[in-house]
Amino acid sequence: MIKAQFENINTAPGTSFLVKFFHLERFTVPYHFHPEYELTLILKGNGKRYVGKNMEDYSDGDLVFLGSDLPHCWKSDDKILDGDYVQSIVIQFERNFLGTDFFNRPELTHIQDLMKRSTLGVRFEQSVSSEIKLKMQRLAAEENSFRKLSQLLDILNDLASSDQYTLLNSDGVFAFQQNVNKERMNTALGYIVDNFRNDILLNDVAAAVNMSPNAFCKYFKRTTNKTLMETVTDYRISYATQQLLNTDKAVSEISFESGFGDVSHFHKIFKRTMKTSPLDYRKNFQKGL
Repeated sequence: MIKAQFENINTAPGTSFLVKFFHLERFTVPYHFHPEYELTLILKGNGKRYVGKNMEDYSDGDLVFLGSDLPHCWKSDDKILDGDYVQSIVIQFERNFLGTDFFNRPELTHIQDLMKRSTLGVRFEQSVSSEIKLKMQRLAAEENSFRKLSQLLDILNDLASSDQYTLLNSDGVFAFQQNVNKERMNTALGYIVDNFRNDILLNDVAAAVNMSPNAFCKYFKRTTNKTLMETVTDYRISYATQQLLNTDKAVSEISFESGFGDVSHFHKIFKRTMKTSPLDYRKNFQKGL
């Protein structure tokens, strides 16, 4: 059974944070979480990005800052051509990697505010990504440990000074939970992320978090203000809207690929959620291009 995985991150000797450059055939890391903060820049690649309850398309230049224990993954598009590749730079560091009170200094208040926002997941606009890209590439190539540290602080300063960003989980479901609840919710959402396009059974999700179905329903609704199936439907509709805008697939095909077993049911749910039909949603978008 697939669920959100805890990732144990170990820094190399003589370093207090990690900087990793990836050159791969595709992004395959599963939905996971860790106590370290993470800054990820996609240099090359496209597909779906999952952060907490948020699901969005990503492409070259995707720049996201994630807070502690916020579950996430980048999944490559299914249609990667043979011989193609993906690239990313990932920076990971603990809250206190420079000392318990380092970010409490008055000169660093703006960076502390950025770290608070990161509990919701922060996606920066392309204009910011373009400016940060070269700095992250230099940091990934830097061998001098002091310069690496100063370059990281410079990057955090630039990000903290920018107002060109979007919060990915504005409802704060993941931001203020106790550790035991974080792990339980991460596991539940991990199961949904990996299975929303298929049949999802309450008993299976409840078993993944070692709860009875009745207890899990109450816990999930209390934590997210939505039922399990409402959350699954949100993922399915989000996936369907992206398929409608980014492909020329028939509505019936998108319906089944998004996890709706019945096309008429898909039309009904889509219209109730988006206040328009799937075809009109696509046409209205194309008119604006």
